Amino acid sequence: MSEPTATEWLTVPELVEMLDLSPSRVRRLIDDQHLLARRVDGVLKVPADFLRDGAPMPELHGTAMVLRDAGFSAAEALDWLLGEEDSLGTTPIAALRAGRKAEVRRVAQALA
Repeated sequence: MSEPTATEWLTVPELVEMLDLSPSRVRRLIDDQHLLARRVDGVLKVPADFLRDGAPMPELHGTAMVLRDAGFSAAEALDWLLGEEDSLGTTPIAALRAGRKAEVRRVAQALA
């Protein structure tokens, strides 16, 4: 697994504004793995690539669950989604954004 590619990171306050949700609702999306987040310079942030049309990508939650079932921590799942995956020829998040959900989940399941 290669190093995650550079991405734009959004803070909880930025997500509150973008998604028009309360801070507690944004944190719940993270807790329930509808969004994956990590601390960057001490601040909890979510990759902007995990959003589409002003909402969390619906494909992300199911894929995060597949990764969790495969033994990935939330941090490992986030790294995998953002990192190059040779079998996909791109990053898993890019493949999800391109509509390749089934293929991404097949690869994720094979990692178990």
